[in-house]
Amino acid sequence: MAASRSARLQGSRSLHRQLALAGVAAALVALAACTTGSVLTLEPAVDVGTQTAAVPDYAAQPVVPETAAAEFPAQVSMPEAAISGPGASAPAMSPVMESSPVMEAAYPRIDNPAPVNVMPAEEVDCRSDLKRLGVAYVDLPTIRKGQCGIDYPVKVSAIGSVRMRPAATLTCAMAASFAAWTKRELVPAARLRYWSGVKQINQGSSFSCRNIAGEGVLSEHGKGNALDVMSIELNNGDKIDVRKPGLFSFRQRGFLNTVRADGCSYFTTVLGPGYNYDHRNHFHFDVKNRRNGYRACR
Repeated sequence: MAASRSARLQGSRSLHRQLALAGVAAALVALAACTTGSVLTLEPAVDVGTQTAAVPDYAAQPVVPETAAAEFPAQVSMPEAAISGPGASAPAMSPVMESSPVMEAAYPRIDNPAPVNVMPAEEVDCRSDLKRLGVAYVDLPTIRKGQCGIDYPVKVSAIGSVRMRPAATLTCAMAASFAAWTKRELVPAARLRYWSGVKQINQGSSFSCRNIAGEGVLSEHGKGNALDVMSIELNNGDKIDVRKPGLFSFRQRGFLNTVRADGCSYFTTVLGPGYNYDHRNHFHFDVKNRRNGYRACR
């Protein structure tokens, strides 16, 4: 009987040891399962490297102010199971990403591009005329001074070999008219009367923002359509003053009367000494546009 009791006792101890080992094994399995599940739960929904490779590099983009960023809450990461689980589909793009101010800075849109200032055809043709007449000029930016101004001004420094001092700022139309008068009338008249070419024209006023003296009407000088000639220098050293010549200055008087009368074929206004006190010392030429085609030559 003692032997039987000892055998039962040993069998009971062996069972306890097996149960204990089984418990330990079960605990280890459970712990391993729990740990694995926790790691999966804590992994980011999308790999950081993959996500940043799919969008532009914003390192050089402007920093969004904190006030602006506060209006756009951060995008919430989705758990991996939501995009990789059985039967699941990728979540739709968040509207926050579509309207991000950083995205707008990276891809600017130009809905209203700046207008291009294209020179009109008549201005282009006029400049071709200046070149044919041998005019030395430069184009200037648009001039705006109150009610005065020129849309496409040119600055004339010479007409062929005839220098302009100082250089005159005019509309192209006025410059072309004056150049044609100089080459076709002034220079031939000087050769006929003085046996000399023209070296230089001394002008007293081209573009100037002012009204006509004694009137509230804008002068053609304020539009770049007028030029005042004070004196003319010849190659032989003579200087012809435009002021009314003396009683016995027959050659000077004949020369000035000729170029003054011939100017009426090139300009709509020609005024000079004898017209009034304001024009006592110069010739005034302009191309004022009159609807009836009237020309004032006095």
